[in-house]
Amino acid sequence: MIINKVVCGDAIIELRSFPKNSIDSIVTDPPAGISFMGKKWDDNKGSRDNWIKWLSEIMTEAKRVLKPGGHALVWALPRTSHWTGFALENAGFEVRDIVHHLFGSGFPKSMDISKAIDKQAGAERMIESIRWKRTANEKYGNGRGTNLQTLNTIPTTPEAKQWSGWGTALKPAVECWWLVRKPISEKTVAMNVVKWGTGGLNIDGCRVGTKEDMNPNDFDDSKRSAPKFSGKYNNGNIGQYLNRVGNVPDGRFPANLIHDGSDEVLEGFAKAGVSKSIRAPRGGTSPNPMSWGEERKDGEEIAGHNDSGTPARFFYCAKPSKAERDAGLSGNNHPTVKAQALMQYLIKLITPPGGIVLDPFAGSGSTLVAANKLGHPYIGIEIDPDYCKIAEKRLVADLNGNYSLDEFNTT
Repeated sequence: MIINKVVCGDAIIELRSFPKNSIDSIVTDPPAGISFMGKKWDDNKGSRDNWIKWLSEIMTEAKRVLKPGGHALVWALPRTSHWTGFALENAGFEVRDIVHHLFGSGFPKSMDISKAIDKQAGAERMIESIRWKRTANEKYGNGRGTNLQTLNTIPTTPEAKQWSGWGTALKPAVECWWLVRKPISEKTVAMNVVKWGTGGLNIDGCRVGTKEDMNPNDFDDSKRSAPKFSGKYNNGNIGQYLNRVGNVPDGRFPANLIHDGSDEVLEGFAKAGVSKSIRAPRGGTSPNPMSWGEERKDGEEIAGHNDSGTPARFFYCAKPSKAERDAGLSGNNHPTVKAQALMQYLIKLITPPGGIVLDPFAGSGSTLVAANKLGHPYIGIEIDPDYCKIAEKRLVADLNGNYSLDEFNTT
């Protein structure tokens, strides 16, 4: 099997040549079946059932080449996410979760019903006002921006006046990543991880950082007194476990929500207000294991993040770079290029050290570039020759990573 390669071809055909149990993880962005921007590759194959059958067949082959216990993260739009879920289950994957990615760059594609009614009636609308808006490029003074003009018009027919302000769609602000796993081959996940290296998630490697450094003494058993229990919790095993609850790595446990750090998303989080995370309640005792049940002296602080801010800090921020899309290119015309911060985080979450990353819908190569930056071998399959060329150029421009387009065989 050749790795560090963009394979230009049909995924269902190309995957059949891959050896069984040879891939460590799959991170991929398949079509959504909505004919996005009129693209033929994103049609629904004639019907909902045809589309589900099509993706199921490809992901069945993808599951075959994935190692037992190997995870996949498969992108979907909310509108057809259930199709993706059906296809993955039909392919034999176990659905483990759905990671939701919040972003502020979505553009509403809603039809103005009032305008459509007037147009259908052949009625001309009067212009009420004109709004001008400078593009981001012009705002920052690089000379490439243009003014955008928006006309505000007044409904003409009675029916149009009745439905003024009504539309047909919401502004897109979330996308889904289905987290699925190939069934393990061993009796337990632990045994499967030992045999195959797959089956688990990289929790500590993907923890969400805090703004302030935590006191290392909070995670040092030698600095802590043994907890004391009473009643039904007076159990040595529980006591030993609870004494080590604070002995955890920095950062919060990764969640099934990610955001892009855009102004719009941060403003949304800010509406919930600012909160402060303290190290623990002070003083008093409790028999509840979740609150440790430890006798604490007044003023003694127990482990916690000790930071403050909006709820945005609880989740990983996959902030995109403005320059990454066109790196190595005169222009990237792929309509759904994914941010590198997002793709690297997803790969890191499910891929074991040195594991091979597969993307059967490689597009312009965002997954492959991210895998290369993280030092992972990769294989991408893409049916469109033009997108294959874009992916190759992006990878060539990224040769400062651990791998390149130099092919080599692996068994």
